[in-house]
Amino acid sequence: MTVPQNTSPDEAGRIVLSIDAMGGDRGPSAVVSGIARSAKKNPELDFILHGPAAELERLVARKKHLRGRVEIRDAAGVVTMHDKPSQVMRQGKGTSMWSAIEAVRDGEATVCVSCGNTGALMALSMVRLRKLPGVNRPAIAVLWPSRNDHNFNVMLDVGADIRADAEDLLQYALMGASYARNGLDLPRPRVGLLNVGTEEHKGRSELKEAAELIGDHAADANYDFVGFVEGGDIPGDVADVIVTDGFTGNIALKTGEGTASLIGDLLREAFKFSPLSRFASLLAYTSLRRLQKRIDPRRVNGGVFLGLNGTVVKSHGSADATGVSAAVKLAFQLAKTGFTERLAARVASTAGKQQDAPKLLDSSGAS
Repeated sequence: MTVPQNTSPDEAGRIVLSIDAMGGDRGPSAVVSGIARSAKKNPELDFILHGPAAELERLVARKKHLRGRVEIRDAAGVVTMHDKPSQVMRQGKGTSMWSAIEAVRDGEATVCVSCGNTGALMALSMVRLRKLPGVNRPAIAVLWPSRNDHNFNVMLDVGADIRADAEDLLQYALMGASYARNGLDLPRPRVGLLNVGTEEHKGRSELKEAAELIGDHAADANYDFVGFVEGGDIPGDVADVIVTDGFTGNIALKTGEGTASLIGDLLREAFKFSPLSRFASLLAYTSLRRLQKRIDPRRVNGGVFLGLNGTVVKSHGSADATGVSAAVKLAFQLAKTGFTERLAARVASTAGKQQDAPKLLDSSGAS
């Protein structure tokens, strides 16, 4: 089962995604089931699937929607959740994760999707794909359910790097705005900088400096800067893009996921309290299903690595077929819009202006 080497969607009308079949908690069967769901909905999708060939061939053969649309790359090694990134970088060449990233690096696929170890995936992506010129720290961006009309906000960074200075936060704003334009179809997204309050005098010095930089670049980069936002605005309708450092973003993400899980458990417990409450749950079934679908983390599964010479989508390690399909859907959408090329152009343009600014100041001072 093979597909032709990837060309741009404009030339061949096909989009090829590189899929790491191993590393997730549920094994390759969930990954294959997930890509089969996506293949059924998107006939222009093809896949390069990386992992043990014999096992993957058996799984793929059972999915009629994958016939003739999957190339299997044999990779016996697996990056586990317990492997250290440094170890994977030294010894991971024969793994499915390495192979999946390499297909994007070689131009055979547009986007890589993996459920594997986040630290190892980021480390390998940075080494094999390299950072975009002008990007100091790549970021992980996620879609957060919100009150906005488009139902989601973009938040970054959520764990690629715990540190971020003012220029890093500016880069996150640029990349987040580009992601919102291509992933949420927002022509001019609103960007907010996460802080402990919305007042200008609050927050660390690097946040105040970052606010000035983000505001100064808003017109050129085609976004609106709404200033500081608070934690309660992450799921709100004040901004479309929430910018923060990876330490704060990761804690917020895990807190949000835990809270959503708690609410679901409490609702189920409340509706089981008495025969009357169980009857009420039947009457509210349709509304409850709609709520579950809206906040289900599987349906917004997929963190995007931004700032690299290639797009990588990180799926939850525990993702089932629904979660994998959601990550593939996101990868497909980004590939269709030419997201990597647009992001690279935006970052390069702004980086050039930042480098030119000191030169202009020097020349004006000399005269």
